[in-house]
Amino acid sequence: MAIYRARSLLTLAKSRYTIRRFSSSIIPSNLEKVGFIGLGNMGSRMANNLIKAGYNVAVHDINLSVLKMFSDKGITVKGSPMEVAETSDVVITMLPSPSHVLNVYTGPNGLLNGGNPVKPWLFIDSSTIDPQTTRKISSVVSNFALIEKKDSRVTPVMLDAPVSGGVPAAEAGTLTFMVGGPEEAYNAANHLFSSMGKNTIYCGSAGTGSAAKICNNLAMAVSMLGVSEAFVLGQSLGITATTLTKIFNSSSARCWSSDTYNPVPGVMEGVPSSRNYDGGFASALMAKDLNLASASAKEIGLNCPFTSEATDIFTKLCDEGHGRKDFSCVFRHFYSGVCERGRTVTIVRMETGRTPLGKGRNGRRCGASGRRSKAESHIIQPKANRNQRFGTNRLKVVFDIP
Repeated sequence: MAIYRARSLLTLAKSRYTIRRFSSSIIPSNLEKVGFIGLGNMGSRMANNLIKAGYNVAVHDINLSVLKMFSDKGITVKGSPMEVAETSDVVITMLPSPSHVLNVYTGPNGLLNGGNPVKPWLFIDSSTIDPQTTRKISSVVSNFALIEKKDSRVTPVMLDAPVSGGVPAAEAGTLTFMVGGPEEAYNAANHLFSSMGKNTIYCGSAGTGSAAKICNNLAMAVSMLGVSEAFVLGQSLGITATTLTKIFNSSSARCWSSDTYNPVPGVMEGVPSSRNYDGGFASALMAKDLNLASASAKEIGLNCPFTSEATDIFTKLCDEGHGRKDFSCVFRHFYSGVCERGRTVTIVRMETGRTPLGKGRNGRRCGASGRRSKAESHIIQPKANRNQRFGTNRLKVVFDIP
């Protein structure tokens, strides 16, 4: 996962800021200077789209190598959240957890630690956190004054605006924003949201955007568990996942987990299951979000059995060392599902000695006898005990799929 993140951020750093959705001349004057804090897989791409749209962006992250990538492209970097706040009209945060958000806002050198009054009139938090923390921070923000009045505003405001769509949507600028907070501020910030996403939904007062996001991720987790369980049951009963996918996607079982983010290796290209569950939405983040949903349900006394079960399953995945894998890995690592036949497997070039039976790249079991050296990937059709020549070395691949 770390390697995938580094490569994807390097790709981002090499990109050119030439495509603009909007001319900078039509950016509202009270939104021109944007501070962005949190440059992970999501935040880096969101900040990049603001730069493309013509905003004057200053960034901060604790990862110095990521800051250097932006600095090398001529983007202003800051040494702390407080420094970001000192020069920004608007500050956007995209952080991993409630504790990170609290620290960035109220901790040492935090956004609100430079004294009262403050320069930014608008704070937007796109992190996935619990509604209670969001409302707490929003209340703190509203107790500050502005250094300079913005229109008729004398105090800053905060919007909670978590997103859905993942890294591909963040890259393409097609995220969906779920926004809570003052409706007037939501309307004023529409140009910002349109620069990073294609859908913006106003949810209500402070904290409702955060509530919408944890409900969305709860439904996504339960859906993935249900689809994965159905695929494994089908495989055990003699139905391939490809066949079941066709059935699901043309019937009442159709859902995002089957038609867009299929968890079975070999069924769909371009999704985490096609690359050993690397990239995507980490199981550790899903476990975090489910814990937020569980805590919120407990606080209001609501019985949510699916939430509890899903939380336990993804926590178990993390405990077993799969926290950095995409959450769709539940198909393989919890349900022990297998990949489809006839897809990419790892073939071993034979050298002296015998290679013990092992797993191919997509989870297939394969073995080689005779000679052995480094593995190579090839497309092999589903035929047991198939022998084939590779140069002067003989290969033997054995499939062991139920």
